[in-house]
Amino acid sequence: MATYAGVDLGATNVRAVVGDGDARILGSHRTSTPQGPTGIAVTEAVLDTLKNACADAGLDPTDVRACGIGSIGPLDLAEGAVEDPANLPVTVERIPLSGPIGKLIASDQVYLHNDTAAGVIGERYHADRNPDDMAYITISSGIGAGVCVDGDVIAGWDGNAGEVGHYVVDPRGRLTCGCGKDGHWEAYCSGNNIPNYARLLAEDDPEVDTSLPLEDPDFTAKDVFDAVGEDAFADHVVDQLAHWNTIGVSNVVHSFAPIVVYIGGAVALHNTELVLDPIRERIDEMVMTNVPDIQLTTLGDDVVVKGALASALTGGTGDRSRTRH
Repeated sequence: MATYAGVDLGATNVRAVVGDGDARILGSHRTSTPQGPTGIAVTEAVLDTLKNACADAGLDPTDVRACGIGSIGPLDLAEGAVEDPANLPVTVERIPLSGPIGKLIASDQVYLHNDTAAGVIGERYHADRNPDDMAYITISSGIGAGVCVDGDVIAGWDGNAGEVGHYVVDPRGRLTCGCGKDGHWEAYCSGNNIPNYARLLAEDDPEVDTSLPLEDPDFTAKDVFDAVGEDAFADHVVDQLAHWNTIGVSNVVHSFAPIVVYIGGAVALHNTELVLDPIRERIDEMVMTNVPDIQLTTLGDDVVVKGALASALTGGTGDRSRTRH
């Protein structure tokens, strides 16, 4: 029986699954992502996680025919590595992936993608219609997108296409993104930055009456969403987030003309009615082309690792007609 593997490398966790030719999961493993001291420690954690997933399936790593990887970036596709990941310590400068994994499974069929590209591959593979034109957007600690146009998953020459979180949505640039640039979608609506945006809105109204712990260093996006319906200021913050999110999604629609847009990530998965429903309600007001079907990801927080497995099965495309058995 031919077997395939998928790896999801995030800044917090590493996950790996092993599956058969029908994408049925035979074994899996998860561990925390090392925070250093160097990128080699992360590489070793990825290899150990994949080994353990194989062991869980009762397989040797050399039984794996192909492996897909969905990873944090930025990527260096030519070298099959991550370069200077933004959400890991500065000592983690380079994380080799494709070469070490290829050596472990004794195969050159290793497909490296950024995590949102793996997400769209997973959605495409598992979708009822397997559409050629679709997007997957994650709204989580950061914001990004994987896009498939005319049946081709867009990677970019360096593997870093899809950084839609760095679309400028606010030309006034009132907030600075983690990348150092102003006015980016991610600076307002990502899980990491929602508290900063709430504080900015409070500064606009110094007499604002709110129960939100704006000055608490542990103030989080969850505090904002949990207060909706009981705190008028929290309601205002979430309404403004919906405005920026709809602008961001409409930019994706105008850029790539997807038939369907799947949205995932922790912020969307945990607050679906407060994040997705307002986008659905407002998108028609901002899009001058065909309005896509906007859905919550069908794969939950497994979207990246299942997309990586689908990549291994389909040679990096997510197109079920290319599935290898």
